[in-house]
Amino acid sequence: MNPTVGIAVILTVLQAAHCQMIKDLSACLLGQNLRVDCHYENKTSNPLTYEFSITKDNRKHVIQSTINVPENIYRSRSNVTMHKNLVCLHLQSFTTSDEGVYMCELKATNDYTGNQIRNITVIKDKLEKCAGFSLLIQNTSWLLLLLLSLPLLQAVDFVSL
Repeated sequence: MNPTVGIAVILTVLQAAHCQMIKDLSACLLGQNLRVDCHYENKTSNPLTYEFSITKDNRKHVIQSTINVPENIYRSRSNVTMHKNLVCLHLQSFTTSDEGVYMCELKATNDYTGNQIRNITVIKDKLEKCAGFSLLIQNTSWLLLLLLSLPLLQAVDFVSL
């Protein structure tokens, strides 16, 4: 086999093996707590590993992770929730000392193309409030939302008669 063709075949296989991709990273305030949402597209049912970290003072600090050990300063005030195509970091009692560049790093098991990484700069005064309704939409199926809204739609229809 021609070496050029062999390299092209290997690159094609590696590209096809790419199991997940981070689509968006956003941050917002929920009361006094920071929420960082890492939206991803997953093309496999393989388990997903994650790491949330912050870079400040030119040093990386692991907040929550299934890849490395989190630092004690963050371990007691942070947790991660996972939903379909969404990994959320929750950091309690967010202050200006927690400002910095937050990183979400994802890797699916048996994905040999490397980790997916996305960064976002978080400054407390520039953060938006988390929208409650958008949380409901992100975490609830559309069918359930439709079923929950039926009584409201029926009440509106009754009033217009």
